[in-house]
Amino acid sequence: MPKLLKPPANPERDRQFDQAFQQLGTLFDPTETDDLYPVRGNAVYTTCVVLWMLVYQRMQPDKTLEAAIKYLLDSRPTFVPKNKRLQEKTLSLNTSGYSDARQRLPLEAAQWFARRVSQSLIEASTPTLPNRRAFLLDGTALALAPEPALQKAFPPAPNQKGPGVWPMVLVTVAHELNSGVALNPELGPKYGPNAVSETALGKKLMTQMPKGSIVLADAGFGIFGVAHAAVEQGLSFSFRLTALRFRAYRKRATKVEQGVNFTSYECRWTPSKKDLKTHPEVPKDAVLNVRLHEIVIHKDLTLYLVSDLGVSAKELAALYKCRVNVEIDIRNLKVVLNTEQMRATSVAMFEKELMMSMVAYNLVSQFRRQAAELGVGRLGR
Repeated sequence: MPKLLKPPANPERDRQFDQAFQQLGTLFDPTETDDLYPVRGNAVYTTCVVLWMLVYQRMQPDKTLEAAIKYLLDSRPTFVPKNKRLQEKTLSLNTSGYSDARQRLPLEAAQWFARRVSQSLIEASTPTLPNRRAFLLDGTALALAPEPALQKAFPPAPNQKGPGVWPMVLVTVAHELNSGVALNPELGPKYGPNAVSETALGKKLMTQMPKGSIVLADAGFGIFGVAHAAVEQGLSFSFRLTALRFRAYRKRATKVEQGVNFTSYECRWTPSKKDLKTHPEVPKDAVLNVRLHEIVIHKDLTLYLVSDLGVSAKELAALYKCRVNVEIDIRNLKVVLNTEQMRATSVAMFEKELMMSMVAYNLVSQFRRQAAELGVGRLGR
């Protein structure tokens, strides 16, 4: 497991985290989760309260369960149930009740909550293109605690001495380009007999995107099977290609436009034998009418793109310029929010914590962007 340094004590960062956390109650009514996933009538730790506390812990990953309970007592959010122990502040700081509530929390509740937060944030932002959202696919790997249940579900990376120690999970994320908000991630084992690929996870992520959205991705996703899946979901795509693959496609393409720093071609894209083998759901006679774009950004960077969008090479280059902010944001997920030092010992608890990490990540990202616009500076820096 890569050893991540725990962020040093930073009162200003903690204050900013608290401010970001307060956004949660302004996005929607969090008690919707209590209606969907009710618990017994006199419970302190309702579904909404448990989710709220889990988000707090992910935003303050060095805080203990006891600290989360104390924060609940001190802040008393409006959605906390009317309970004598809370009103009289006699709720015990013993963590067993909260710990049990975390374990009982349905994974579906955490997934719904994370999805509701991301939807609210995205809906509050302006689409990248008029009436069209754009999403950037990306993947990363997380090393988890060396617990038997996690090792079984997410086998460690093998080495010359045999199996490793740290469970490895592959996570694929999709960010809405203009807001930087991440959708719920898809995940699976990186190694072992059930290992999944980023492209397979990426295709699952597309089901969360609104119809008519645009999918952007790097060359790892720039294959026929992923492009075909996007079209099947009612999406458009613009993927980077490796120089080698671009040149192979260019041989059977027709040049349609050329400018100072770009050349565009039209092409009928069909699946190769390898595409059909690795993506058996693709029909043998499938075809996509696409454009290939060779765009020189500067002497050290040339974009090779394949897209079914009817926009110019200049507009596509501008889309890829927007992705810089997203690539900066993704570092907060693993470093600032410390996801690689989750305390979960079971697969279910890991997935619940990951969902709450995404809620925290989206809240932090939005606060940091707002602060940057006001000239306050970056969160946690």
